[in-house]
Amino acid sequence: MLTHLICVVLRERKFLKMSDNIFIVGAYEHPTRLATNKSVAQLHAEVAIGALEDAGLSKGDIDGFFCAGDAPGIGPLSILEYLGLDVSYSDSTDIGGSSPVAQVGHAMRAIRDGKCNVALITSAGRPRSEAGGAGDLTERPEYPESGFEVPYRAALAPSYAMCAQRHMHEFGTTSEQLAWIKVASSHHAQHNPNALLPNLVTVEEVLASPLISSPLHRLDCCVISDGGGAVLVACQEVAKSLNRPKIRVRGVGEAVGYTRGSDINLTTSAVRHSAKSAFLEANVTPEDIKYLSTYDSFTITVLLAIEDLGFCEKGQGGRFVADGNLISGVGRLPVNTDGGGLSSNHPAHRGGITKIIETVRQLRGEAHPAVQVNSCDLAVANGLGGMLDRRHGAATAILERIS
Repeated sequence: MLTHLICVVLRERKFLKMSDNIFIVGAYEHPTRLATNKSVAQLHAEVAIGALEDAGLSKGDIDGFFCAGDAPGIGPLSILEYLGLDVSYSDSTDIGGSSPVAQVGHAMRAIRDGKCNVALITSAGRPRSEAGGAGDLTERPEYPESGFEVPYRAALAPSYAMCAQRHMHEFGTTSEQLAWIKVASSHHAQHNPNALLPNLVTVEEVLASPLISSPLHRLDCCVISDGGGAVLVACQEVAKSLNRPKIRVRGVGEAVGYTRGSDINLTTSAVRHSAKSAFLEANVTPEDIKYLSTYDSFTITVLLAIEDLGFCEKGQGGRFVADGNLISGVGRLPVNTDGGGLSSNHPAHRGGITKIIETVRQLRGEAHPAVQVNSCDLAVANGLGGMLDRRHGAATAILERIS
């Protein structure tokens, strides 16, 4: 009740100068991995309820709403009506798997500008139930690139495989090194009761799995699952009123990448630019970071992100990820301690929301004890969406626990 009164008062003084400190106050990941009896709209509603319960807020406290193209209907309009939300600000930015991470930044700025005080970000999908696989992404004739790509059957897995091949050619990266990324995810997933693939795997098992598109094997590819998640972003006044750890948004950057005629770089992603902006705004460096959640549609996606985020030099990613260096309690940089998209949950590009949620868990100290990072007070959530070898979006958020 007290929190609701605070939110009402804040609505009446939106145009006053608010604190620059913005917090993630609620986070919830749907436990399902197969939702044959639920609609996408229902999944959005259930994750919204979960985030509200996690935060200790009510539906009436929400005055900002953010979603991407996975929300059924026209932008945010249909899902807003379905949820019964009365908001003063909404945003339906869609840049694939990086959308939820980017929307944390959009929510932060909207709150600072007095547009809203409590922003809900939801994301959900049913690609497993709907048998949505990794097929052609440029089949629609109205897309300006279709005439140049459809004749060549520009499917998803070969696009990422081409980036992996190029990285191997330029820097000597090996399939064994890529396999270590999957091995690390399986070490973490074994402790996640909701993980789709909870079993440990070895480097040898990754390399022995069927070849999907050279050099990527089946176990180099993410799972396809139903599910979703939600987070709540709020102003300092609301965050102070809640009995939850304070997870501050230190900085968020976003960027887009695409080919420029013949200027094609298959070994650097737009994460290089989104990370630079995020670290600059947060006034920290990669050396300060204790934990990383990053989009992991394929093992090569993780390797390039680690390089582009600045955790190692370009071309050194293969050496960096090898020998358990991404395993919590073992390596230098714990990555995706929920098992990530490679082992736990990847409901199409909606998997981006899980990167924020597991980062919040780590900062709160609420990850599984076997994977909880010691003294985790500064972490990165990183998203990427689209086609890595062509047009894609990237977003990087730096989060900090301050109490």
